[in-house]
Amino acid sequence: MKLFKSSLLMVALTSAASVYADSVAITNATVHTMTEQGVLKNATVVFDDGVISAINPDTVEADTSIDAQGKILTPGFIGAMNQLGLVEVSAVSSTRDSGEKKADITFDASVAFNPKSTVIPYTRKGGITANITVPRGGDGMFKGQAFLADLSGDFDSIRETNVAVIVDLGAKRKGSRAMEIQKLRYKLQDAQEKLDTAKDSNKDEKQPKRDEQVIRTLLAGEKPLIAYVDRATDILALLAIKQDFALDLVIAGAGDAVSVANEIADAGVPVIMGAINNLPSFDALHRSLTSASKLFDAGVNVAYSVSGDTHNLYMLRFDAGISVANGVKKEDALKAVTVNIADAFNIDAGRVAVGKKADLVLWSGDPFELSTHVEKMWVDGVEKTTKSRQDALRERYTAETNMPRAYVK
Repeated sequence: MKLFKSSLLMVALTSAASVYADSVAITNATVHTMTEQGVLKNATVVFDDGVISAINPDTVEADTSIDAQGKILTPGFIGAMNQLGLVEVSAVSSTRDSGEKKADITFDASVAFNPKSTVIPYTRKGGITANITVPRGGDGMFKGQAFLADLSGDFDSIRETNVAVIVDLGAKRKGSRAMEIQKLRYKLQDAQEKLDTAKDSNKDEKQPKRDEQVIRTLLAGEKPLIAYVDRATDILALLAIKQDFALDLVIAGAGDAVSVANEIADAGVPVIMGAINNLPSFDALHRSLTSASKLFDAGVNVAYSVSGDTHNLYMLRFDAGISVANGVKKEDALKAVTVNIADAFNIDAGRVAVGKKADLVLWSGDPFELSTHVEKMWVDGVEKTTKSRQDALRERYTAETNMPRAYVK
């Protein structure tokens, strides 16, 4: 039996190796590189072992060649600010692993990530090849740390953990918002003073606690602080904190950001927002469908997330298309779902360039058009299907049979 298992293992390893060994050339494509190269017509992209190895080489050598026939090739889109892989059914508590009452700044939910979630192949239908999953955290203002995963569905699909610290500020059901912003400032200030004291003394410093270590990564600019906030005065308070402590700050939600767009642009702070969020609230009186356009015009780097349920993440491209209908340039909308979201989290993704991971999508037409679909998709250089559990159920219940439905496989 051991020999049999070993043989199976060798076959599996050989098979996996052969997948990565195949090189692929996509020819005659309209490539949106999201780099200084811009849009390339009739272009050739070659990738090998999961990495883009050449763009428009003099000679094309690849195991597989695909004629794109002028169709659009883009980097895989990147989802963010959701609980993909941590929530299977929102209404069933036993399938939710995104939050914990006592969770704090050290909370890392990546160990509960399920790459076999049925939501993942469904999300691939939207051209999304990677995702920033964020925890919901607990009762405190810090919700934990985000992680990056690709949508391959493989067990090793988590690419990077602890990529950002998530903090939720602004309106509270109980108490004053002022207390949370004050606590954030004090926490950073205390950590900075402790670092300065240790630097000035010759004594060996005690090993900092886990939460202190995370705060120090923020002070060192090693990872971004992603702050959920809507009201303009709260955004201004955060910009002041960023200036005082040289934080790598990103504003999420940003309902009333248009009121302080110039200040956000001057501070160089990216904004992650829902492109179709247009319902005003007491914290976001100026929110509208043109908010994204106004922020882009002011010079803000805007990235899109899908508002609401994680299960609607596949609709990211439609939200981007709606923003184009409301004044956003098409190339800016494409940046908002690729390179801008990658840069906000300091992750290596969202571009078609030599040396980058081959996370690529070949579209049947304009990615933002409703009738367009994904023709081919590669995650880490391996072609992935968009067939989902919903497709399987449709086939099962529309199959011709004389048997009762319960007997149809």
